[in-house]
Amino acid sequence: MSNQQKNYALPIAMMFALFAMVSFVTGLTNPLGIIVKHQFNAANWMTQLGNAANFIAYAFMGIPAGMMLKKIGYKKTALAAIAVGFVGVGIQFLSGVASSFAIYLTGAFISGFSMCMLNTVVNPMLNTLGGGGKKGNQLIQFGGCGNSISATIVPILVGYLIGDVAKAQISDAAPALFIAMGVFALAFFVLFIMEIPEPHKETITEKKEKDTHSALSFRHFLLGTVAIFVYVGVEVGIPNFVNLFLTTAKDAEGATGIGIDAAMAGSICGTYWFLMMIGRFVGGAVGAKFSSKSQLTFVSSIALVFLLIGMFAPTETMVSMPVFKSNISFGMTTVPVGVMFFILCGFCTSIMWGGIFNLAVEGIGKYTAMGSGLFMVMVCGGGILPLIQGALADITSSYLMSFWIVFAGVGYIFYYAIIGSKNVNKDIPVE
Repeated sequence: MSNQQKNYALPIAMMFALFAMVSFVTGLTNPLGIIVKHQFNAANWMTQLGNAANFIAYAFMGIPAGMMLKKIGYKKTALAAIAVGFVGVGIQFLSGVASSFAIYLTGAFISGFSMCMLNTVVNPMLNTLGGGGKKGNQLIQFGGCGNSISATIVPILVGYLIGDVAKAQISDAAPALFIAMGVFALAFFVLFIMEIPEPHKETITEKKEKDTHSALSFRHFLLGTVAIFVYVGVEVGIPNFVNLFLTTAKDAEGATGIGIDAAMAGSICGTYWFLMMIGRFVGGAVGAKFSSKSQLTFVSSIALVFLLIGMFAPTETMVSMPVFKSNISFGMTTVPVGVMFFILCGFCTSIMWGGIFNLAVEGIGKYTAMGSGLFMVMVCGGGILPLIQGALADITSSYLMSFWIVFAGVGYIFYYAIIGSKNVNKDIPVE
């Protein structure tokens, strides 16, 4: 194992970097939404179109990415994903040069294809490079932490680059886009020259009997795909709309906010992602003692309470909370108490993906691989739910009331944890 790890140290490092880039590129759509709102005088729902374009690409690419993995293997799929990501981020940069909203959306959509492909590749590749078992899982956990760190940094970095929200342009975020393109270029070169094990690549073509069942034949899996769809929308919607609430004083629709500068708002939202990283560490530490069902039930119930406090706490009531500053250090800042509870939801959302996935695939045996592809398709919820949330913000003229969409989503996850996750289809053969 030590020899294997020495041989694969560089590609493992690149997989960590790509794991981080998934959240970095995806996270760009949050602060860029703030720019879009002011540069193009966009409605609240339109600020989420970049986010929607990124996530809806998963609906188109989830199953094809899984097929690519089987047909051409990890390495070629990863190289293709990196190339597509480089192009997508490059187009987003060009949208700043051209000051074009349409070009920006095109770049976000193409980036979404890349993020889906990378998500399909990175987890199984890290598991393989680690030799499977506990070491493989450990590498995935380390990769997940890098993912969270990256998600923490991006709103802080772009918020710092934006400066004056009222004068912000997409071109202001160019340095962040250059960083992404540079990492993609380096990762492409390293993976191109490295040898990667390909245990799941198809080497022969076999005729298989048609199976009368699929992963969707299991009720708990079907309900689990809905839970994942909802979860990604919840995870993304909370920091996106906290950012809008914090940076908006009063927009054309009359939705009131706080009106603080983008850099500080980015620091506050970055803290949400930092708490997600802490939550993943804690979830991993207690994973051997508490089941996925009990963990998911606990965090979803706590999140429901936090969301209610966030929506109904008086915005005039302020509290000091620790956040990341733009110089990547901790500091205290004053925020409405409700905002603090929205940010604390990061603890709760941190372990939801793993909990839902584990419950959904439990007992489906040979259908797990295809089930994983279907899960990738349902990640598109991260684009659709925030659009609905934005529309509700426009209708109600209130960012806070838009969180009822998030509350309903977490309510469904709570239902799935206590009832929907039960396997009622044990009569289906899974070997």
